[in-house]
Amino acid sequence: MENANPIAEARRYVANAKEIIVKSKLDPETNIYRNKKYVRFAGDTLWKGCLIALDAALGVCEGKGRPRIDKYKDAAGKRDRKLLTYVVTGYDIMHLSMGYDGCKDKRVCDSGLEYANRIISLCAMLCPANATCVV
Repeated sequence: MENANPIAEARRYVANAKEIIVKSKLDPETNIYRNKKYVRFAGDTLWKGCLIALDAALGVCEGKGRPRIDKYKDAAGKRDRKLLTYVVTGYDIMHLSMGYDGCKDKRVCDSGLEYANRIISLCAMLCPANATCVV
């Protein structure tokens, strides 16, 4: 059963990503995570949480096929310029740097968590009245 509150569901994904990144074990001397696999998994989880919130706020998922990042950028730009900035930067950090590249630098991972929270919080404010986006 899918969660009726997409914002709460998106926040749950962020909480799960925090748990995942801990499994990577941080080297305290270098501030670099040791296991790229967990960084990738955490980045993918963060981005998926953001997509849940973005779908609720922007309605990008409607229609045929999978939405591409360009659809999210277009919809965010029409709705809120700050959200557009967050989506572009968040995509680069969470999806590309963490999810694909597996960047193990703690600062990058912390930034991914920060942008996920920014995107989800802004989506919570932008949710249309007919969506179940109770914060």
